[in-house]
Amino acid sequence: MNFSLKSRRRFMQLMGMGSATVILADLFPNQRVNGYTINGQDTDAALWKSQKAYKSSELKAIDQTVAEYMQNYDVPGLSFAIAKDELLVLSRSYGFADKSTGEKVTPRHRFRIASVSKPITAIAIMKLVELGQLQLSDRIFGEGGILSTTYGTTPYNTNIENITVEHLLTHLGGGWPNDNDDPMFHNLFMNQTQLISWVLDNRPLDNVPGTTHTYSNFGFCLLGRVIERVTGQTYENYVKTNILKPSGITDMEIGGDTLEEKKANEVTYYGQDGQNPYDMKIARMDAHGGWIAKPSDLVRLAVRVDGLNSKPDILSANAIATMYQGSSVNPGYAKGWAINTANNRWHTGSLRGEQALLINTGDGFSWAVLVNTRSPKPDFGLHLDQLMWNIRSKVPNW
Repeated sequence: MNFSLKSRRRFMQLMGMGSATVILADLFPNQRVNGYTINGQDTDAALWKSQKAYKSSELKAIDQTVAEYMQNYDVPGLSFAIAKDELLVLSRSYGFADKSTGEKVTPRHRFRIASVSKPITAIAIMKLVELGQLQLSDRIFGEGGILSTTYGTTPYNTNIENITVEHLLTHLGGGWPNDNDDPMFHNLFMNQTQLISWVLDNRPLDNVPGTTHTYSNFGFCLLGRVIERVTGQTYENYVKTNILKPSGITDMEIGGDTLEEKKANEVTYYGQDGQNPYDMKIARMDAHGGWIAKPSDLVRLAVRVDGLNSKPDILSANAIATMYQGSSVNPGYAKGWAINTANNRWHTGSLRGEQALLINTGDGFSWAVLVNTRSPKPDFGLHLDQLMWNIRSKVPNW
């Protein structure tokens, strides 16, 4: 759909387009990117290394591209951050964090990130592997397994005791797929422990572990419990202390389920086509889909696992190489990250009322984009990905 310049300008005015400043910031651990307002203008705060000046024509082109996407898909609010060569070069926010109050999205606003939580869990697992506290070949269930017989009743169904850490990281666990029967979206009255036990007792595996790629939210839920068993900490606390804090991130946490449980500086989510964003067990999804974050913090984490040299990575080179290695069953998915032959590593996230994307590109970019709705229109998520590549193309020299 094409819009006249006049209609795009009007839409941008209504949505508060382009209100954030353009920045180039050094992403050291002691720096934070927050939002504040001066004279009605939302901006970012950080320790600046230098200032990047973009042409007004470039910024207008970016804003118009975003405006068209948001109008096409009825997106209330959108926020993104882009880094180049491990420097934050652009952060912009658009639209409404809360339509009922007219609150605009700013760089300080946090969004649910859904399955972009999976790379976070994968990084935590690889840290434990690097430290020798875990091996990818370790079994999950049964005598000698990490979780032993804590959950469910024994004897377990066929092949469950053969599932390894690596199987779960690569979605080769043999079952529990992300479909209409995804266990993470059923039995909402159960807590995490009850749900895991119920699944082990009532949902046999569909395939032998290691033979078939089946995208599984439940598998990453189990990885969260592995982290807790190995470290003796809650999943959230371990990740905050050992992954996020060393990356300079102090503003991420597991989200709440209901509107009343909305966290500080968290946007409001808007369902489309009758979907309710507040009837899910977000906190129960912790390790596969429970985090809330700002785009700048996701980028801050991405540059700490990109294998480049400007910023010290929080994983060893060997651990990073292993994390980004695809399986023989599915070379396009590594351990918590999708990958391709262009050396791009990314993950998408999608829940009712939310869509997310995080990527490290093969040529030194990192970006994250978050919105507070999910459209039922085809290719909504694909076009969000294309939006960011289009934004990148608007600036010849980053």
